[in-house]
Parts: sequence; C-alpha cells; structure tokens
Amino acid sequence: MGLLALGTPLKWPEAKLRADQVRHWGIEQLLAIWERAKGKERDVLLWGDEIEYLVIAYDDQRRKAKLSLRQADILSALAKDEELCKQGGCVPDLQKVARDDEPLPTFHPEFGRFMLEATPGRPWGIGFKDLLDVEPNMKRRRAIAREHMEANEYPITLTTFPRLGTGDEYITPYFPPSGEKLRSQFLPDEIANPHIRFPTLAANIRARRGRKVQLNVPIFKDSNTQWPFKDPTVNYDLHQWPEDDDVRNGAVKENSIYMDAMAFGMGSCCLQITFQAKNITEGRKLYDQLSPLGPIMLALTAATPIYKGFLADTDVRWNQISGAVDDRTAEELGEKPLENDRWRVPKSRYASNSTYISQDTRLRKEYLDPDLVIDEAIKQRLVDGGMDDLLATHFAHLFIRDPIVIFAEDLEELDRSKTDHFENLQSTNWQHMRFKPPPSDNSIGWRVEFRPMEIQITDFENAAFSIFIVLVTRAILSFDLNFYIPLPLVTQNMESAHTRDAVLSERFYFRNNPFSTRPTRSTTDGFASGTTTPTVQSSRPPTPTGPVHHEYSLMTVNEIINGQSLVSGSGFPGLIPLVESYLSSMNVDVETRCELAAYLELIRKRASGELWTGAKWIRHFVREHAEYKGDSVVSERVTYDLLKAVEEITQHEGLSKGGGAGVGWEMLNGRGMTRKRKGESACG
Repeated sequence: MGLLALGTPLKWPEAKLRADQVRHWGIEQLLAIWERAKGKERDVLLWGDEIEYLVIAYDDQRRKAKLSLRQADILSALAKDEELCKQGGCVPDLQKVARDDEPLPTFHPEFGRFMLEATPGRPWGIGFKDLLDVEPNMKRRRAIAREHMEANEYPITLTTFPRLGTGDEYITPYFPPSGEKLRSQFLPDEIANPHIRFPTLAANIRARRGRKVQLNVPIFKDSNTQWPFKDPTVNYDLHQWPEDDDVRNGAVKENSIYMDAMAFGMGSCCLQITFQAKNITEGRKLYDQLSPLGPIMLALTAATPIYKGFLADTDVRWNQISGAVDDRTAEELGEKPLENDRWRVPKSRYASNSTYISQDTRLRKEYLDPDLVIDEAIKQRLVDGGMDDLLATHFAHLFIRDPIVIFAEDLEELDRSKTDHFENLQSTNWQHMRFKPPPSDNSIGWRVEFRPMEIQITDFENAAFSIFIVLVTRAILSFDLNFYIPLPLVTQNMESAHTRDAVLSERFYFRNNPFSTRPTRSTTDGFASGTTTPTVQSSRPPTPTGPVHHEYSLMTVNEIINGQSLVSGSGFPGLIPLVESYLSSMNVDVETRCELAAYLELIRKRASGELWTGAKWIRHFVREHAEYKGDSVVSERVTYDLLKAVEEITQHEGLSKGGGAGVGWEMLNGRGMTRKRKGESACG
C-alpha cells in the first residue's frame, strides 16, 4: 500500500502544473537519502510478508456472497483490541494458532473498502526457525481478523471477487454504480477506501489519461459461450459523464470482458515479500537476480481466472492491474504524434522491471532494455550528486512519470530530511520488483520488494511460496548465482505467464548456467548476515563472453523449478535443487529440514503439474458446478458455492473430516500441516 498522507489534494489540471516541482524536490530528497545511507553497512538481514484479504459477507439463507465494505469498522475494532492486548487482554482462541510471546500482527487499509492487509508484528529474521513460524503467524492473522468481523463475514485470500462489477447487489452495503471519481459503468465510488489519496489517485489517473482506463480481458470460450462474444454488461447509451463516450469510441474489444475503473485492478489481493539487505550492494544484487524469477513465480502462483462474473482466458492478475492504473496519454501510448508530451512510454506505471541496477561485472550491456526511457536532466542531477550511472538511470526512468496525488500543503517548502516527494513517485511506480532506500531516519536498511506473486487460498500455500523465495535469496547470495537474461525477455516472460495454465503450457526464457565463474569463499559466521558461501566449484563451463543468446534458452516452469537434469541428465539444475544444496551446506537439523521439505514439496509438485494452481482449480470448480451452463458465466449461486468451498479449503487444506481427500485436494493433496496438528514429527 502506498503512502497515506493527509492534506488538500490538487485536481489534475493544477497538479500537472506542479509536477516538475514535485519531481525536482523528490530527486533532492533522494540525494539526501543517498548521502546519509549509501555507506550503511551490516544491517541485520530481515524480511517480511504482506497478506491481503477480501472480506466476504455471506447470506446463507439466500445462498449469496457479497463483498463487505466494512474495512474501516474492522480496522477500528482491531485497533481498540490492540490497546487491550497491551494491557494484558487478547482475542479469544489465539493460543490455538500462535505462541504467547509473539507480537500482534499489524493490519492496514487497502484500496478497496472490502480489503485488509496484514503483516507480521515484527520482521522475520533469517534463521531457519523463523521460517517455520511463518505459517502459524499467517493463521494467527486470519484468526484475529475473523474475530473482529461480523458473524457472517470471513477473510478469504482470493485475488479477486468473482462478481466484482456485475449488475446485481454484489456489495454490502449496496451503492449504485458511477460517481464523480471513478465514473464507472459498473462500480460506485464508495467501493474505494475513502482516504483522500485513493479517490484522488483514481480521478487524476483518469483525468491525465483523458479517458477512463480500459481493461479488456480475453473471455474463456466454452461450449456454449456466445461467439463472437460481446460483453452484455456494457451500456452504450449512458450519457452521465463525458467519459461515457469511451465505449462508443471503441473502448470495448470483441471477445473480451470489459472493465473501466481502477478498482478492478487495485481491488486485487496479492502476496508480497520484502527483504532488507545488509548493504546497498547486496540489495542491488537481489533486485537484479530476483527480476528474472518474477514471471516464473507469477505463473506458478496463478489464481485469477474470473473477472466480472465471467471465466477469463487468462490465469493471473498482473495485466489487469497494469491497465487499471495506466495513466498514459494517447501520445505516450503512440496513438497520436508527440505534441504535448515528451516521450512515447512503452509500459504502464504498473509493469515489469525495465532496469538492472547491480554493479556486477557479470551485467552485460546486452541485458539492458534498449528502449528504456529516462529523463536525462534528472539522471545528470543524480550523477552530479554522486550517484553512479546505473542507479541514476534507474531513478531517472522512474521519474519520467508524473506525480498523481499532490497535496497543496507539501508544496510550501522543500524539506530534504523527509522523503514525501520522493515516495510520491517511487510508490506509484508499481514494477514487479521495487528497490527501496532507507527512510529519512535511517532506521531501516536498503530493501528489495518482490511483488509478482498471486495470493493463495490457504495459509500453508502462502507460507510455502514465502519460504521458497526467501531460501532462493539465500542460495543466490551463498552460491553467487547469476540469473541475468536480457530485460526484454523478462517482459516477454511476464506476458507468457498470463496464458491459461501457463505453468504447464508455456516455456520461459531462462539462463542456462547460473553458476558464477568467480572464486568461491567460505565463512564461518556468514549465516548471521545471510552471505555464507559454501565451498563449491562450478561444474558448468563459464560464459562471460560470446553471444548473449547462447546464455539462455526456453524452459518449462518444471525445468526451472525442478531442473532440466531430471529429464535430460544435464542443463539448468533447478531452483529447488539449488535451495536443497544450500540447506545441505548449512547443516540444518533433520527435523527442521523435514518441515521445510513439506513446503518445497508443494512448489515442486505445482511446477510438475502433479498439483493444480489455484486458477486451474477455480476454473474446474466453476465448469463442474451443476448450475454452470457452459457459457462462461459465473452466476451468483456458483460464486456462493465457490467461496464456501474456498473457506472450507482454508480451514481443512484439502482434507475431508475423515482424513481423506476433501475439497481442494487437487491443489494440496491433503498435505497442509496436518501432521503438525496431530503433534507428529514432520519426518513421518
């Protein structure tokens, strides 16, 4: 969630006039951060996760499920109860899912009034025991949230609500569509968080763009789907706002589900992981090396096959959020010649990465984006201020964007000790990786945010993917791994990840040889800093020079996760084998190793296809429902039964009451953490 400042927001015409001032002041604040923190060393290696929930309100008598817009009430109840906990009080039943000495998790508002965000009460350390606390903590967060909701409400972790924007009463309390901020055919303004930042963000994106955002998601063609498909929910006769002309001017694409508001994207839930590095050098390395993994993890966590009451022919959320906050003008999009704008901008401000930033000798110029757009004057100012060319290029690219939400009170005087103007631009560049400088008080280190993963249905799954990516970072640093491929191929991979069942049907560009040709080193105290490098020698031939296209090839997700050697006996070793090699080098105790193996097994089987992605399971549930007519329509009854099934999976993790295969076993194989609950060893 972005910066939640208070003040008097400027409407777009006035904000546009002050955009250069905010950009200039933001760069001055960045340079002040650079001076304070560029040499910051030996920060404790910490990490954290962010879980986002949809709040569902059930009407069991009528068999309907709606989005509850009671975010503010729930957060208020949580805040009051936190005060009670400080005095020794607590929420009932917490002892069932958490240790007594663990601090309470923190809850935050999100864009949608039907959403909650939860983070652990303190950052996770890098010790293996901390990894085993992640899932119980996630369960605890859900339990706390549930205890502060109405009896008919439940926090579920689905990416989107299946019937967001349909014509029926899908929200409670109900508000009719449209409103001055969103001007949507399908959604009311009241669906967004009322904090002034959010409606202003939506309104100014629309105003800057010169029309409403346009999302056209390919419809899934089933046996009885109308073809060609013309979205029946679109009203071509509305004349309430000037932007109502959009649909008459070609905004709606054939064979697509049409959506027209920021909330269709920013109303999505996801799983994000943030790492604090020991210094800026390590942070920059993690940013680069995790970037090529983004599309792979997006495909592996796919969980979004429904939009606006229709089955989509895509499985993930990314492009929908990208379109929902796309503020580019017709000139920037290349639809008109440049006259008033400075550049043609290839991507939305919510997009895949366009830069590498590590001062790594293995970073070749051929890996960089040849079409990168930067503000040369901003880059020169950063270089003159002492920043190196590579990082200056990164921020000069981010700052081609306009600040969307500007508060009048913030324009009176530049305060270089603050970061508000810098964060104004930084926090509204939503790339799949984010490089985060320390705050103004220097209390936190250089951080890297991993953003592409979809939220999963169960806490077990969310913990598994969190733990996996943490262990991958440890392997990267310990083995000095190299995952560089050209950035345009990362962008192409992000598109491939949207394909239905991409985890099995698509191939992705990935580096053939991840091993470093640099001398390895071994330390005895490195685990505390997360940089222990076991003494290993690469058996792969070095490729420091030569044609870049020889360094990568197309691979399946299974080959990337589990290794090509399983099939051919040679090739890319696989991320899980690399993680297991790292664990072996660290002499992890048997019990902990077995506990971690349960999480890695989920990742392994998702990649191989033995277990389904959430998207595949949801699509299958809809198509097998007795009321489904094979027409791609996800009805109110189907939605109710789907969400009830999701709640059951959350609670029982693919097991029936008798211990056999239950709802959702195709995703989980009934594994969950059942052996832990029985008090048995994870090793069997």
